[in-house]
Amino acid sequence: MRLEGRTALVTGASSGIGRATALALAGKGARVKATGRDEPALQRLADETGADHLVADLAVRAGVERVAGWAGEVDVLVNNAGFGWAGPFPGISPDEIDALVRVNLLAPLLLTNLLLPGMQERGSGNVVNVASIAGHVGVRHEAAYAATKAGLIAFTESLRYELSGSGVTVTLVSPGAIDTAFFEREGRPYDRSFPRMIKPEAVAAGIVRAIERDRADVFVPRWMAFPARLRGAMPGLYRRLAARFG
Repeated sequence: MRLEGRTALVTGASSGIGRATALALAGKGARVKATGRDEPALQRLADETGADHLVADLAVRAGVERVAGWAGEVDVLVNNAGFGWAGPFPGISPDEIDALVRVNLLAPLLLTNLLLPGMQERGSGNVVNVASIAGHVGVRHEAAYAATKAGLIAFTESLRYELSGSGVTVTLVSPGAIDTAFFEREGRPYDRSFPRMIKPEAVAAGIVRAIERDRADVFVPRWMAFPARLRGAMPGLYRRLAARFG
């Protein structure tokens, strides 16, 4: 897809990967519609890119419907909004589980459901779902978060089969550790020396390339594809390595 003149909706655009993606898409000449929960941050993004913006809470269905109605016809949908939670699973509250599922999984499903028919009618479009390596392999003390991302991965793969030949493409983006406020919001600092964190701009660049080149899967960094493939091909070996090296 040539992005110049196209309309792209980016969720979670207040910061991190969402903000970087909005900037990258605008740099390619796309008309960006940005949504998030931080009004000042969205206004700064709008000042930099000329993007339209809307403050909305995707944890509630009314917020998702409001975004879809405001966005109207879009050529690209980037389902990026999400958050994490870290700690032993018994320590997470039912309300926190509910919020994780609503924002990380239910919101992308609902928003895609509302905006996809227009893409199908026009015979063109791209749905980009930002998941996580955690959804491919599972991560200790991130069971609820990883489950939401695993669900998003399965949704993406199933939708890709369904839309084959329709002119609408579906892209799965699976980042590793990204240098954003994600880990602070998750409730723990990122204190590992490996894998090292990378900048959100790297993920944004991967998203733009995937849209332009019709790529189905993007891992950032690229080597993150190896543990995902190993987990799928040899789960027993992967579990032994994960138990030993973390």
